[in-house]
Amino acid sequence: MSVRATLDAHGLRPQRKRGQNFLTDPRILESIADAAHIEPTDTILEIGPGLGHLTRVLAQRAHRVVAVEVDRALAAKLSDDFADAPGVEIVHGDFLQCRPIDWLGGAREPGGAPDFKIVANLPYYITSAILRHILQNTPRPRLVVVMVQREVAQRITAQPPAMSLLAVSVQFFARAHIVRTISAGAFYPRPKVDSAVVRLDVFERLPLAEKEIERFFEIVRAGFGERRKQLRNSLARGLSLDPAAVTAVLARAHIDPARRAETLTLDEWSAVYRELGRREGNGVSV
Repeated sequence: MSVRATLDAHGLRPQRKRGQNFLTDPRILESIADAAHIEPTDTILEIGPGLGHLTRVLAQRAHRVVAVEVDRALAAKLSDDFADAPGVEIVHGDFLQCRPIDWLGGAREPGGAPDFKIVANLPYYITSAILRHILQNTPRPRLVVVMVQREVAQRITAQPPAMSLLAVSVQFFARAHIVRTISAGAFYPRPKVDSAVVRLDVFERLPLAEKEIERFFEIVRAGFGERRKQLRNSLARGLSLDPAAVTAVLARAHIDPARRAETLTLDEWSAVYRELGRREGNGVSV
């Protein structure tokens, strides 16, 4: 049965406000699951399962699949569809309202450490918010495979001199690469843009301690706060510092104050953080 026929049969309509575009091509669904390298013992957290086509593929490979669906009608349909699938749990709720691990009730491997992967076709309009939620909450998943707007995928995986706040926010936590692109014609309703599957291999060890991450991103956000501004000026304005003091900090970090935020590498952002910390007397470590 086609996506449209399935929706009609249940009296459902795609909701644009929730970015509902349904993918059913089995080859693409299998390629998404392939990218997640799913083992028979894996626990998978799926965000926005929709009609459950990807959920079914994941359930065939993983030990446990927990699918969080914000749409009450779709969640009810999925609960009926997977009632006889013991490894699948359908949860109605807003993914952003709980830590990822909390949707799983605490997924742990034999040694006691949290252990799960996230696989999802993300709504375009909240992609950045979901990625931040996934990566900035602990414990983090081992691996993330998400389908996003192709332009967003390119921003996520960008390198200097084309970095963005999103690129830094993701690459600080994970190694990111584009697995494949998907044309708009593979969805119903057809979106206006093409999509891409991105895989994030989450780092076991981060460049900074957890307690330092919030301040690090305050600095990065300030740097990107005024597009096309020199770093000296954007940091001074965003952090309410004297431009001369910021110039001195950047000099100690061996960064030209006339550079722009999108040209900095992650290592250079860490150097800025370290030197600002020394100026502020916070004793930060990198």
